[in-house]
Amino acid sequence: MIILDQVSKRYSTKLPPALDRVSLHVESGEFVFIVGKSGAGKSTLMRMLTREELPDSGKIMVGGIDYDDLRKKHIPHLRRRIGVVFQDFKLLPTRTVFENIAFALEIVGTSGREIRRTVPKIIDLVGLEGKEGNFPDQLSGGERQRVAIARSVARQPKILIADEPTGNLDVETGAEIMELLLKINQLGTTTLITTHDKNIVDALQKRVITIREGRIVADQKDGGLYRLDEHEPLREIKAPGHAKPNAKPVVNPNVKRNILRGKTR
Repeated sequence: MIILDQVSKRYSTKLPPALDRVSLHVESGEFVFIVGKSGAGKSTLMRMLTREELPDSGKIMVGGIDYDDLRKKHIPHLRRRIGVVFQDFKLLPTRTVFENIAFALEIVGTSGREIRRTVPKIIDLVGLEGKEGNFPDQLSGGERQRVAIARSVARQPKILIADEPTGNLDVETGAEIMELLLKINQLGTTTLITTHDKNIVDALQKRVITIREGRIVADQKDGGLYRLDEHEPLREIKAPGHAKPNAKPVVNPNVKRNILRGKTR
């Protein structure tokens, strides 16, 4: 469960706040899109969740952990519970697919035996069988993103944050990556995705939260569409209370076909 209560963040007194009294409640197991223009506050919100940024005011709780009580020495443990996927992959260029995924386990002290047992399962999950010995520069963009996702879920995080996971990919490959993220969500991982990809958001029709000028201006709980709604008056949205999680999400086999055919436009 993720709770933000009246969270604000300002980087400079000369600039508008990056986040302005944001309140948000995400239940365990939900799949949520966070949309908004560049500079709207999406990245700041994500960095708050991983404790890379501290709020100026307000309260944050993730998985029962009150960030106000979180000691510095416990931050690495918190981050092990949150997987992060970046738009630019951030793979280690001198390590193979297997070694990149294994690295996520090595840094937390996982035994070699456990790594050899776990990594092949993760590789199978993300559809990279036969690529174990390849280096990042021997992979396509979609394959590199699969490695990045595999690395982020190797420690079985409770929450997965994906920052523009399809931003550097073509339409078809991006649709395949979204299907993989849906699959991971089905396994029980709470999934938050920032994106500018209208077609994907409209095709999946999950919960969609719109951020504008540091504030949540829309929260479509179910059947959400990509709507920045630039002409809508800025209004405050109250904390959504107990949002119903996507209890038994089912990957729609037509998702990729619908996106590619442009049916959501």
